[in-house]
Amino acid sequence: MTETQSFVSDDATTDSHHERVQRLTDVIESLRIADEIAENGYFISSSELADLMDVNASAVTSRGHEWTWRNWIVSRVKREGNQILWQLDRIIGGDETTA
Repeated sequence: MTETQSFVSDDATTDSHHERVQRLTDVIESLRIADEIAENGYFISSSELADLMDVNASAVTSRGHEWTWRNWIVSRVKREGNQILWQLDRIIGGDETTA
């Protein structure tokens, strides 16, 4: 392997590492936001919840009235106009099963 090939390979590995670290950083930020929403008892819309979970809004609304996402129980609270509002409750420990 030439020095140039080694350099290119190392750059690709570094970029891949940085991308993985960035994805993890984004996940941690989403989890912190979810914690803040749960702690403050905020209601959030289906589209906001979908953004938080990084899924399509239809994936949120099709899951039913109550389900588990990571460390939270997600509950459909009410409808306001054409919006469905959701509440997050933090699961402490391993009390709940995942949906």
